[in-house]
Amino acid sequence: MYRIPLTVLLSFTLASPALADALKVEAPWMRATAPGQKVAAGFMTLTADSTMTLVGGSSPTCGHVELHYMKMENGVMEMREMKEIPLPAGQAVHLEPGGLHVMCIGLKKPVVAGQKVPLSLHLRGSDGKTRKHAVELQARKTSGH
Repeated sequence: MYRIPLTVLLSFTLASPALADALKVEAPWMRATAPGQKVAAGFMTLTADSTMTLVGGSSPTCGHVELHYMKMENGVMEMREMKEIPLPAGQAVHLEPGGLHVMCIGLKKPVVAGQKVPLSLHLRGSDGKTRKHAVELQARKTSGH
């Protein structure tokens, strides 16, 4: 039987990049969709323990995920894609209706109230490395559906 010294095991554990950056995700949810609707917005509050950047996402429920913001411009609601969303250390960043959000585009089937929608957030740490963080968005029925 081969034995690995405890000091060697500890060195691998302490150097693990999974311990480097932590992300707290609160109240993740998504709007349930109407029949035939091919996009759905997702919302949550993100708090990083060290500075990082949300650079994208992916989900098996859709073709691709984009980062978006909405704002009122000259009396017209405008929505635009963003390349990234900064997550300053210790500061809550709210992804909410009428503001920042993730957009699932090319839904493969309708999102129904009560469904849990898997989403992988793509994050870039202060070290420049990208990693993924799994989230489940709770689908909710909202007015208008």
